[in-house]
This record gives sequence, structure tokens and C-alpha cells, in this order.
Amino acid sequence: MEDRNKMPYTNAVIHEIQRYIDLVPTSLPHAVSEDVQFRQYLIPKGTTIVPLLSSILHDDEEFPNPDQFDPGHFLDESGNFKKSDYFMPFSTGKRICAGESLARMELFLFFTTILQNFTLKSAIDSEDIDTTPIASGFVRVPPSYELCFLPS
Repeated sequence: MEDRNKMPYTNAVIHEIQRYIDLVPTSLPHAVSEDVQFRQYLIPKGTTIVPLLSSILHDDEEFPNPDQFDPGHFLDESGNFKKSDYFMPFSTGKRICAGESLARMELFLFFTTILQNFTLKSAIDSEDIDTTPIASGFVRVPPSYELCFLPS
């Protein structure tokens, strides 16, 4: 795991996959713990809200061209990984996913292990692959397609 900090592009790709796919567009319901003034609205204490993570993960001021897959969203001018306060695929607040740190670790380990040990080859031309996520109930998933894992 200590290699992750030495691999900014790989880290950016993993973050961009999570941002782009927007697996769980709405978070669990939250309750406002105190009166909140949001723009011209007063949200009274105890009000149930449902955070729309999609609006944050696809914010065009933070992520230019948010509907395009671009690992550059998470890289600075020097190619170093940059964190974003708008990156919250595991929700936010007290109801953030309890397994977030484990999931981040597993994503990095699985992704890098696959790339180190296999050459990935599509059954069709890569230009013909549509990666636009599909809404399926409460989640968004990429369309399925065949991918060959060839031993390196």
C-alpha cells in the first residue's frame, strides 16, 4: 500500500473510475442536526435529507467535462495526485461507508495486481466500447462487455 503514493496516475485512474461510474448516486438519508441556512432556504433541525452524490461527483467547476472519463481530474500540473473535497463516492457525514478504507485498499491492490500480471484485451475495438453507466435501481453500473485477461 505504501506504493500508492508513488503511483499518482494509477491512484488518479482509480479515483476517476469511482467518480465517473457514480455507483451509488444517492446516499442514505441523513437528518439535519441543527437549523441550517442553505442559500435562500432554511432547513430546520431534524429534517431528513438525501444527499445527491451525483451532483458533487459531476460538478463541472471541480471536474471540467464531468461526463468524460479523465484521470487528469485528480492530477495537478506536475502530474502529482491531488485530492478533491468533491470526491465522495462512499457518502458523507456520520453515515459514510464504514468499509471505505478497506474498499480503497482493495481497489488499489486488485487493480494494480491485475495490471501487473495481465495484458487486458477487448474482444471488440476499444473505440466501440460504451462505458456510460446504466441506472439500475439505486445504483449505476457500467454496461457489460467481454475483456480477455492474457497472462503477461
